[in-house]
Amino acid sequence: MEIKSRFDHFNINVTDLEKSLAFYAKALGLKESRRKVAGDGSFILVYLTDDTTGFLLELTWLRDRDEPYELGDNESHLCMRVAGDYEEIRRYHKSLDCVCYENEAMGLYFIHDPDDYWIEILPLEK
Repeated sequence: MEIKSRFDHFNINVTDLEKSLAFYAKALGLKESRRKVAGDGSFILVYLTDDTTGFLLELTWLRDRDEPYELGDNESHLCMRVAGDYEEIRRYHKSLDCVCYENEAMGLYFIHDPDDYWIEILPLEK
């Protein structure tokens, strides 16, 4: 059997939904595509889009979660390609104080969101 699938979304849990929405909008230009609010208010799912690829980033907020998420040693990450002047964008991210790792030899860097998820930033054309 041959399976044909496509990417739809990637989920991360966040502790402060409004802070995370502001970060993803300001740092990466992502916009809310849709949201689902549980009838009892126990969770909110917000799907973010880049308006280009169709891929969605799902932010999950859980009402009863008070403590930060423990991300441990898991080195999974989201990767975003950015259009425009890559060095100018890197300076902008540095001004937001969200650059957490740079590898100049490989020509890449990472930013981190309010919950410390890492996001690799690459130029659109490489």
